[in-house]
Amino acid sequence: MLSAIPTTLRAGARRAVARGPASIAVSTAPKSSRCLQQQRLFTSSQSRLARAPTRDRTREIVAQTVSSIGSKREGQQYLKLFTSVSSQKFAVIKVGGAILTEHLDELCRSLLFLYELGLYPVIVHGGGPQLNQLLLDAGVEPQFEEGIRVTDAKTLGIARKLFLEENLKLTDRLDELGVATRSLSGVFMADYLDKEKWQYVGKITKVNTAAIEKSIEAGYVPIMTSMAESEDGRLLNVNADVAAAELSRAIEPLKVVYLSEKGGLFGGDHEKINHINLDEEFDHLMSQEWCRYGTRLKIKEIKELLDTLPRSSSVAIIHPSDLQKELFTDSGAGTLIRRGDKIQKASSVSEFEDLDKIKATLVRDREGLDAEATVDRFVESLKGNPFTAYYDDAMQCLAVVLPPTDERPMATLATLNITKAGWLSNVAENVFVAIKKDNPSLFWTVSEADENLTWFFEKADGSFNHNGNVLFYYGVDLNSDALVPIYNEFVSHGRALLGDNNLESRLRRAAQIASQSLNRNHTQQLSRG
Repeated sequence: MLSAIPTTLRAGARRAVARGPASIAVSTAPKSSRCLQQQRLFTSSQSRLARAPTRDRTREIVAQTVSSIGSKREGQQYLKLFTSVSSQKFAVIKVGGAILTEHLDELCRSLLFLYELGLYPVIVHGGGPQLNQLLLDAGVEPQFEEGIRVTDAKTLGIARKLFLEENLKLTDRLDELGVATRSLSGVFMADYLDKEKWQYVGKITKVNTAAIEKSIEAGYVPIMTSMAESEDGRLLNVNADVAAAELSRAIEPLKVVYLSEKGGLFGGDHEKINHINLDEEFDHLMSQEWCRYGTRLKIKEIKELLDTLPRSSSVAIIHPSDLQKELFTDSGAGTLIRRGDKIQKASSVSEFEDLDKIKATLVRDREGLDAEATVDRFVESLKGNPFTAYYDDAMQCLAVVLPPTDERPMATLATLNITKAGWLSNVAENVFVAIKKDNPSLFWTVSEADENLTWFFEKADGSFNHNGNVLFYYGVDLNSDALVPIYNEFVSHGRALLGDNNLESRLRRAAQIASQSLNRNHTQQLSRG
């Protein structure tokens, strides 16, 4: 019934990167600290060279592990995506101070996993909770104006020392695990945000990406604090979320990751929000009573960020222990936020603005004898039957749902066509959400060999396997009166239970007839010869 078959992607080899000594400064710490860091980098470089013979084998093992996190298709597809862009455009990861204090080992092991795959995220961190405690210990009451920390000279001095210590703690732990790191300073240039109101607080005016690019090219994971510098060399305090956003605007990564102890955003029912399609849902979210304070501000800030990035970029709010699952599965682990696409609906053929484009989408990835003519007949049949089509403007995903009937008391997902880009950009997820809003119960069938089977299982309340096919359903109980006749038809007819309303059955039958005709003609020619 369904054709959701993007080409299976093989995890491509990543280009080799030089591992020699760096040619740029690694820190702005005092001289003694710089010597310590340089010695550590030298030692780390020597140990990496010693490990070089096993590096490829380690990466192969880690790549295999990726496939075990979700389905093989998911692991390969996302790894292919992340290695298809220049290295610095993979991900920006913002690490909050609480993560460095409470979840350092989980964070570092997740970063080691990425490093062994040849993926180099750009990391920016703050230290807000630690700074609050240090200020209280020093007899300084933390002050905030409009949610922004007022930073006087004493606060700035304490913050500078703290940030360097936290940076060193993170890089030391990563180096112990074998992850080559480079601490960078001077990345953020800033002016005073409002010196009279906030004193030494900066508004970022420029991001120097050259040091980041050179670090990654040399095989190092770049790590920086959110401290910025003015043109005259004065240090300025910048909120780490703000710094991560400006860094992302400069780099335009595929993923922007905010690590959070909560592991995501939560809705009015206190359930985690799995994904947000901003184009479709932003206005609705802003109207919700529960969407207030920090949650409301976070969603608005993320929308402002994504509006300035390519549509391929997304933001994830996750717990550090869930980093692999978020990056390498369709379902993710935290809250995934994208600009997305508005999902269009049509309930009659005349509502399609471009019927030829609809037909081309239905034929896509369904090469076979008589495919175009079969699709023409399928579209013609829709003119006399009720249906609802769901699709995005780019036609990365197209679904056709048939309403319940007396013979079949559940809505039916009659056909589904999704491109590779549709899987990766979450359009498939958005289309299914729209379908579920309109249809409280639904069934569909998929071949047991479909590489996206895991995704379908996640969408269903239950399933039946029979003769290499799977019947999925949601919204009804196992022994529901609505499900029994559908199950009986499925056992008797397999994926052909919908007859001519099933495009895939039409296509298979047309291909079989055309093939048989060709074989007969060939046999006749041989007999005459």
